[in-house]
Amino acid sequence: MMKLAEKCASIRLILTDVDGVLTDGRVIIDNQGVESKQFHIRDGQGIRLWQQSGGRCGIVTGRSSQVVKLRAAELDIDIVRQGAGDKLAVVGSICDELELDLSQVCFVGDDLSDWPVIKAVGFGVAVADAADELRQDADYVTSRNGGSGAIRELVEVLLKNTGRWESVLRKYAS
Repeated sequence: MMKLAEKCASIRLILTDVDGVLTDGRVIIDNQGVESKQFHIRDGQGIRLWQQSGGRCGIVTGRSSQVVKLRAAELDIDIVRQGAGDKLAVVGSICDELELDLSQVCFVGDDLSDWPVIKAVGFGVAVADAADELRQDADYVTSRNGGSGAIRELVEVLLKNTGRWESVLRKYAS
């Protein structure tokens, strides 16, 4: 079995689901039909750290929401695929566009629609409160639940296992 550091070394792209990963899975819809979601600020910072370290980030979600579009824009995430019925096919097309192999992709999910992707990519990640099947088949299970800093945890794992964490810290320590 490949070691964690070896799996991390090949990753160029993090793709993540939204509901249950970037959020705690709750969707709030008010009386006017306006949807809102709650995002953890450390996940956003983690995405920024990954981008600053040369990685790319994207979103692949089964639902469609204006909130996701706004959050992605705020974080300079230009790969956003909403309404993805077959997430594995969507991830495959993103790889084709970016000339990447699935082995260079990390995918983070929480529920059954993410399962085929987690099994197919180079580094499949399940959040702590993901469905049992995902946690069993994932290469890594975060200690944090979705919407509670799981993406930040993942980015730290990737950067620490590829020797890039110290250079990130230097930017903030001075």
